[in-house]
Amino acid sequence: MCLMKETLFTKQSSLVEALLLRCKPLFALIILVTGVCLTSQSCKKPDFVPQKTSSGNSANAIINGTYDLQLVADNFVSPLGVVDANDGSKRLFVIDQIGKVWIIFPDGTKSESPFLNISDRITPLVPDYDERGLLGLAFHPNYKSNGKFYVFYTARPSNMDFDNRSRISEFKVSSDANKADMSSERVVLQFNHPQSNHNGGTIAFGPNDGFLYISMGDGGGADDVGFGHVEDWYSKNAGGNGQDVQQNLLGDILRIDVNRTSENKAYGIPNSNPFVGKPGKDEIYAYGFRNPYRFSFDMGGAHKLIAGDAGQSLYEEIDVVEKGGNYGWNVKEGRHCFNTNDDLKERTACPVEDSAGNLLLDPVIEVKNTANPEGDGLAITVVGGNVYRGSSLPLLSGRYIFGFLSTGFEAPQGQIVVARPSVTGMWPFEILKLKSFPDNIGQWLKGFGQDASGEIYVTATTQLGPQGNTGKIWKLVSAE
Repeated sequence: MCLMKETLFTKQSSLVEALLLRCKPLFALIILVTGVCLTSQSCKKPDFVPQKTSSGNSANAIINGTYDLQLVADNFVSPLGVVDANDGSKRLFVIDQIGKVWIIFPDGTKSESPFLNISDRITPLVPDYDERGLLGLAFHPNYKSNGKFYVFYTARPSNMDFDNRSRISEFKVSSDANKADMSSERVVLQFNHPQSNHNGGTIAFGPNDGFLYISMGDGGGADDVGFGHVEDWYSKNAGGNGQDVQQNLLGDILRIDVNRTSENKAYGIPNSNPFVGKPGKDEIYAYGFRNPYRFSFDMGGAHKLIAGDAGQSLYEEIDVVEKGGNYGWNVKEGRHCFNTNDDLKERTACPVEDSAGNLLLDPVIEVKNTANPEGDGLAITVVGGNVYRGSSLPLLSGRYIFGFLSTGFEAPQGQIVVARPSVTGMWPFEILKLKSFPDNIGQWLKGFGQDASGEIYVTATTQLGPQGNTGKIWKLVSAE
């Protein structure tokens, strides 16, 4: 699932040990992974000297009105998102991390059995906390006629030195519209993932081009270093996969064509992908990410791709993703210079561009992490959401709705946040005050969803890990 800010997290370390370290950031001894960069290439351009910027709420309120959450369905284990098949049926499909997809029918009832059950195909999960499992779901743009849909899940690795295998598979619906054909799986893309965390996990079809976009984390651990993390061009920071585009597909957002095959691959490469015909993996659309757990396309306007990228210990970020863009990790965390030698202390300067001359792009939203020693931290991690394009909440039209997993580790204190997109500069944002949840939603906020009408849904649970049955689906509504 989402996104802890790990310190030392190797394949040999347990998930629980890593969680305990980050759950008590003020009391735990922070063990930092350090290393010597073995590359000799240095930056030729002037360094960027970061200016301190506030990551708190905007000075002026950007919305007016009273809002609330309306319960839609419950009794899930760990719901991570809600997807509309956009086939006219008005059914909603819920991604449950344990390997199941459930249907919520238009009358509000939940399917008695899963639409899809691949719980026997995913990596065994740790109940207390896990970022693996069934992570993403996307329906083919022509699903109504071809019955094809796609899932992102973590399977057992083919090489036991690795923790899991990131897998994108195609399935087809059966003769029963509410049941998948379990025998129809076609593996489209897969590769071994070094460690158990930072799996990314969103898949979605681009509304402008019909290609499948996939978010991949940097391989796990911390600092973008350690097992499974390659060397990059920046000598001051060890690592890493975020800045590499030639050796693997980690730390990237990918774009592939599932409607054709090419070069012994079960998918095609869009000719306009930024590294086609030049050094770099052809699948890469954008890079420089740590763990872009949740992204979405705006249903309106220019259909911008907006991603939430989980930071390490100081800053969380939201990015507007452009083709070929480099979003900075691990040279930068948010708009600030990252330091692999001490992740709680920023470097005083860092490069403004990578070794290929591409600018390191800053986020449109930056949020201080609660572990930030400067104080005033708002979140332990960010969860990307959706631009509101519905009709029932007109004052939110065009606003970007995202959230915080929680404000702290001591209790589930998820929050919903509203931002006003801006053509230039940072997007102002504020925490949404809900009538029934004036301080926080009292749950871990794990994901969002959007129906064909543009209305927004929230997935949450009182269990941090994939266990129990406290998972709920809520709809953002007016309290009036």
